[in-house]
Amino acid sequence: MSARQAMLDRIRAKLPKAPEAERRAAVDERLARHPRNLIPARGQGDEAHRIRLFTEMMVAVGGTVEVLDDINDVPQAVAEYLRNGNLPAHVRRGADPVLARLPWHRGGTIEVVEGRAHESDRAAMTRAFAGVAESGTIIQISGPENPTTLNFLPEAHIVMLEASQLFGSYEEVWTKLRGIMGESSMPRTVNMISGPSRTADIEQTIVRPAHGPKNMHVIIVTGC
Repeated sequence: MSARQAMLDRIRAKLPKAPEAERRAAVDERLARHPRNLIPARGQGDEAHRIRLFTEMMVAVGGTVEVLDDINDVPQAVAEYLRNGNLPAHVRRGADPVLARLPWHRGGTIEVVEGRAHESDRAAMTRAFAGVAESGTIIQISGPENPTTLNFLPEAHIVMLEASQLFGSYEEVWTKLRGIMGESSMPRTVNMISGPSRTADIEQTIVRPAHGPKNMHVIIVTGC
C-alpha cells in the first residue's frame, strides 16, 4: 500500500458512517449555500474606517501603506518608494490593463517592464484583486494580469489596491470571486498576503525575509 493510499484510508476511517450518497448530498448542499462564518465586527464600517483598519493591521506586521486620491499619481508614488528604499528605478508588472494605462511618464526615469518576475528583479508591482480590512490582507489571484511570481520573488512588492475593492471581511471577497468566476470555477491560486515575508522560527526572533519579499508597500487609491 502506498503512503498516499494509507493516508486516504485513515481519513475515510474518521468520516461519519452515513451512506456515501447522503454524505455527498450534504457536502453539495453546503457548497451551494456557502454559509458565512463568524465575521469580526471590527472590519465593518464605511470606506474611511476600512482604510484606517487595513493600514493599522498592515503596519503592525511590517508593511507600509499610503493613500492617494488620484490613480494618476500612482507612478510618481512608485518612483518615490523605490528612491526612498535605495532600489533601482525599475519595476516589473503583469499585463493588468489598469496598470498598463497608468501615466508612467510621471514616474520620471522609472523603467516599467511586463511579465513574470525574474530572479534579478528587485521590485514588482501588482494590482490587488481585493483587500480585507479585518486583518490587513491583500488577496491576489493568479493569471497573466498579475503573475504569482511577482508576489513572492522580488525584494519589494508594491501593490495597488482600489478602495472600492477593500472589504471588511474575507466572506465578501469570496462572494466577489464567485460572482466573477462562477460557482464551480476557481483561479489556479488565490494568495492571501498579510505584510512582508517573515519568520520567528529561530528563538522567536522576527527575521525578514523568509520566503518572499522583504518589504511590502500598499498604495490605496480612493475614488476608483
